[in-house]
Amino acid sequence: MQLLLLHLDDALELQPDFMRSCLMAGAHEIHASEDGRAIRLWSKEADFEAFAGRLTRQIPRVRQDARLCFLGSGDFHHATALLLETALQDEEEPVTIVHFDNHPDWVRFAGGVHCGSWVNRAANAQVDKVITVGACSKDLHRPERKGANLSLLSTGALELYPYCHPPSRVRKDYGSGACHTQAPGCIEWKTIASFGEDNFIAHLLSRIRTENVYLTIDKDVFVRDDAVTNWDQGSMRLPYLLSMIAAIGDTHRIIGADVIGDYSRPVYAGGPWTVFAKRAEVLFDQPLGSPDPTSAIRINSEGNHKLLTALSQVMQ
Repeated sequence: MQLLLLHLDDALELQPDFMRSCLMAGAHEIHASEDGRAIRLWSKEADFEAFAGRLTRQIPRVRQDARLCFLGSGDFHHATALLLETALQDEEEPVTIVHFDNHPDWVRFAGGVHCGSWVNRAANAQVDKVITVGACSKDLHRPERKGANLSLLSTGALELYPYCHPPSRVRKDYGSGACHTQAPGCIEWKTIASFGEDNFIAHLLSRIRTENVYLTIDKDVFVRDDAVTNWDQGSMRLPYLLSMIAAIGDTHRIIGADVIGDYSRPVYAGGPWTVFAKRAEVLFDQPLGSPDPTSAIRINSEGNHKLLTALSQVMQ
């Protein structure tokens, strides 16, 4: 396994114990805070492609060696699309993306890429499907109004399993599938809570049709005791996610993984309008105020240690 620390913000550098463990394990570091300020939350297409080129040149190329990347705040989840592309360069077989997140990240975003839109970019010809697990945010309340690309459900390119959530109000008919049932005016979700946690793991494994799997973990899927993030947080506990990682690793080949979601103070680059637009969006979409830094660092470092151990065991 190749371990990569992508420093787009200071979230990882504020966790010296975790950093020490990674460096002792042979981690490769990429310092890209300037790119981080430019692409944080969202980026215009040209700027994102320029970042992609710089990132690709700096990532060590080790054939047949799965890469695990830690990369700071969930404001950078669109970088997952780039990490996935590098993981697929030496792969010929299709892959399933298993996406743990409190948000579906399925919005349409014209002219660029958003941390909430990356699933659309990742759903390419080599990806059999994206399976999103754990979402229970307000993004599911009236998803069409929030720009959700629900056609991904209709085509089977996406399955989404909230941890718990009432039906989502919709105007159009998207059909029924493994993760949902279309009812008049709404989508009824098949949730982890309705399956039961143990039964859901069996169902999840049955829905992965490929040998190859890419895992992306946004820690806002967790309750506040298990992670401190920039976003509203879900209902999942860390030990349950670790059990899902182990089950997937026992039955499939994990070709890559990334972990995001640690809190960091937002800093943006760009012109005045760009900075204003991003700050306005954060005021609307993210919780107000800043967490206690000492507690946040302790909780996130402990969670990262556990995720590093679990992922290292299934990516050898």
